[in-house]
Amino acid sequence: MWSILVVSENNEVVRVIRSCYSSGSYISDVTNQREALEELKKRRYDFLLIDLEKLEKSVEENGYKASMQPFWRIYPTLEIVVISPQENIREAVDAVKAGASDYLIYPVKGDEVKHVINSIHESIIVRSELDYLRGQFWGKDSQEIISTKNPRMETVFDKIRSVAPTISTVLLLGETGTGKGVLANLIHRHSNRSDAQFISVHCGAIPDTLLESELFGHEKGAFTGAVRRKFGKFEIASEGTIFLDEIGTITPAAQVKLLQVLQDGTFQRVGGEITIKADVRVVAATNMDLKKMCDDGQFRKDLYYRLNVFPIEIPPLKERIEDIPHLVNIFLKKMNRINMKNIKDISPQVMDAFRNYSWPGNIRELENLLERAYILENSSVLRPESFPSELFESQLHKSALPISYTNTLSEVRRRGIENIEINYLKGLMAKNRGRIKESAIDAGITTRQLHKLLSKYDIRKEEFK
Repeated sequence: MWSILVVSENNEVVRVIRSCYSSGSYISDVTNQREALEELKKRRYDFLLIDLEKLEKSVEENGYKASMQPFWRIYPTLEIVVISPQENIREAVDAVKAGASDYLIYPVKGDEVKHVINSIHESIIVRSELDYLRGQFWGKDSQEIISTKNPRMETVFDKIRSVAPTISTVLLLGETGTGKGVLANLIHRHSNRSDAQFISVHCGAIPDTLLESELFGHEKGAFTGAVRRKFGKFEIASEGTIFLDEIGTITPAAQVKLLQVLQDGTFQRVGGEITIKADVRVVAATNMDLKKMCDDGQFRKDLYYRLNVFPIEIPPLKERIEDIPHLVNIFLKKMNRINMKNIKDISPQVMDAFRNYSWPGNIRELENLLERAYILENSSVLRPESFPSELFESQLHKSALPISYTNTLSEVRRRGIENIEINYLKGLMAKNRGRIKESAIDAGITTRQLHKLLSKYDIRKEEFK
C-alpha cells in the first residue's frame, strides 16, 4: 500500500509505525540522514518520517528547507513528516512552513500516524484532480497564453477560470499594454457564448459625438449624416461578448445608456423609440482609477458599481519579469510564422537588458521592440545592435556596483573592474556571435587570454551563437 522510510534512533517509534501497516506496505528504517539518502537512491518511497533532531544540523545556517532539499533532489514528490517532542512543537511548525507535509508529536500513536498519512494522501488526490480539471478547462490554443511563473498572474488566470463560464460583468484593471484585450478574448473563448461574436470596442479611439451611435446604433435621420439605420456594437454582439476597452473615456450620455444595458438589459438606438433587448456579456477594461473619477464627479457611481461586479487586476510587465523569456518565445514564434526568417532566440545581453528595463509600455512595448529588431536582424539570434541603445541604459546604470563604505578602496576597485569586464565580454561575444578569434582581435588580446577571462567569469561562448 505505502512505502515508508523512518529516520529515527527511537525503536518504539519504528515499532509503532510498522504495526500501523503490517501487511501490503513496505516499511524501512535508518538512524541518520546519510543512511536515509543512500536508501532513497536504492528504492522509491512515498513518505519519509524523520526525527526533527535529524534535520536540525542544517537549521542554523540555512533553515529547515535546506535540510530537506537533499531528499527532494532524489524524489521531488517525497512527502516528509517530522517527528517532534512536545516542547519543540514550534520548530516542527517551522519545518512544515519550510515544506514538510505535516508533523507528529512524541509519544507517537498508531492512529495519529494513520490519520496524518491518510490526510496527506487525500490532499495529493485533491491537488491532482484540481490540476487535471484546470488543464481540461483551458483550450489547447490557450495553453501558451496562460503559461506563467508569476504568482500574481496565476491568480489572474484562476479568477478568469472562475468567472468565464458565468454571465457576470468583468472589469479588467491595468496599465496600457498589459494584455487586457487578450484576457478579455480568453474569457469569451471559455464562456458558454464562445460560438457567438466577440466584439471589441476601443472607446477612447471613437469621437465623443459618434460613440453612442457606435455602441447602440442610430435611426435614419437621427442626426446630420445619418442617411440610413445603423446597428450598434451591442446589437452585432447579440448572444456573444462585447469588450469595452478604455471604458473610463466614455461620455456622460453614453454612461447613462450603458447603465441601462447593465441594469435592465435594454437600450434604444440614437433617435429611436423602440426598446431593444441586449443579450450580451460585457467585459470592460480601463487603465484609469474609476473610483477616484467617481469621487471627482467624472464617472457615474452607479455605473461603476455595475461594472465592478468582478474586477481583475493585471500586473504590469515590470512586476512579472520572470515571464519575459516565455513572452519572447511566443512573439518570435508568431513572427517566424508570418515571415521568411527563422530567428530562434535573443542574446543573453539583450535578455539581461530586458530584465533590468522598466517597461513603461508593458507587453505591447516588448512586442514592438522585438518586431523592430526582427526586421533589422540578419542572423538567427536577436543581437543588441538590433535594439535601441536606450534599452541598455538602465542596464548600464544597474551594472554599476553599489558602493559599500565598509570595503577597502582596493576591494571596491577590484569588484568594479570585474563588473566592467563581465559586461564588456558579454557584449563583445554577443556582437561576434560567440566567435573567439574575432572577439579576441576586437579586444586586442590573444585567444588564450580571452579563454581565461571567459572561464574566470563563467561565460560560455555557446550562449551567444
